Amino acid sequence: QVQLVESGGGLVQAGASLRLSCAASGRTFSRSVMGWFRQAPGKEREFVAAIGWSGGSAYYADSVKGRFTISRDNAKNTVSLQMNSLKPEDTAVYYCAANLYFRGAESLAARNEYNYWGQGTQVTVSL
Repeated sequence: QVQLVESGGGLVQAGASLRLSCAASGRTFSRSVMGWFRQAPGKEREFVAAIGWSGGSAYYADSVKGRFTISRDNAKNTVSLQMNSLKPEDTAVYYCAANLYFRGAESLAARNEYNYWGQGTQVTVSL
């Protein structure tokens, strides 16, 4: 069992930065691939970024590549998402998720590959 709690969301202006954090409980965290997804009003939940067990491999959606950075600290059971150069289209609820059964990089963007989800944190980017 993994419990996930996100924090760090807020209201910022375009061009600003935010850092989201996800605190995980449970012994399987260090063996889980961790991901961030987001859901804007009226839209499907979409993949943002994912990171492998050791933190050595990271994957990003094209829309955030070069602006967002995912990282993890297995000693502290946390995963973070540094978001720079934010745009209004980044406005969404951001969710942290844990994938216990990694089946290859091609599966990371699929919501149904993730076994546990946090409650989400709101990010709003204004012009």
